[in-house]
Amino acid sequence: MKRISKKRKEVLSKVDLDKAYPLGEACELVKSISTTKFDASVDIAVRLGVDPRKANQMVRGTVALPHGTGKDMRVLVLCTPEKEAEAKAAGADFVGLDDYIAKIKGGWTDVDVIITMPSVMGKVGALGRILGPRGLMPNPKTGTVTLDVAKAVAEVKAGKIDFKVDKYGIIHSAVGKVSFNGSMLKENANELIQALIKLKPSAAKGTYIKSIAISSTMSAGIQIEPKSVTA
Repeated sequence: MKRISKKRKEVLSKVDLDKAYPLGEACELVKSISTTKFDASVDIAVRLGVDPRKANQMVRGTVALPHGTGKDMRVLVLCTPEKEAEAKAAGADFVGLDDYIAKIKGGWTDVDVIITMPSVMGKVGALGRILGPRGLMPNPKTGTVTLDVAKAVAEVKAGKIDFKVDKYGIIHSAVGKVSFNGSMLKENANELIQALIKLKPSAAKGTYIKSIAISSTMSAGIQIEPKSVTA
């Protein structure tokens, strides 16, 4: 018979892994079962009733989390020289163009978000094979291809995130840290879920929000009752 570890027993004493909880209760529970010695990330997974293979059922967008993700987002701005000063003033960690394009071609991708301008997308587009699989490719739909680079940088630093449904129909996103209180996690998670609801494709039929789970780094996932956030 397979033995259950001490930590697993502790989790099972606090959470019924087969039960779906209201969002607020789930956010409190995920904090209580985190056992890492560092400030773990709290993530949410929302399974949608869409077929991502069909263009008219793709779900992608951005949302500004009220309390941010708790992570210091590293932002690279690829822009022309006249925009460099405002990008730096807005808090960009890296600013430039040709030098950083060369670094990326050499394998450097040590950033969380890349922001650029329409006029230089011709150069940035050549990086698609490198940036695309890492989710770093700038896109006008997520506000990362814009003339107002300063505003884009400020929004990312303040907690704006982008999301995209994967090939299995699931949205994965960080919604905070274990050090956040339950209310902060609830508000962040609810903001993301409401954004997803607004983006429901007209071609999607049947149940749209099929399931929701929340977890922290290396913790068990806690199911959330969809009706608690979609009513």
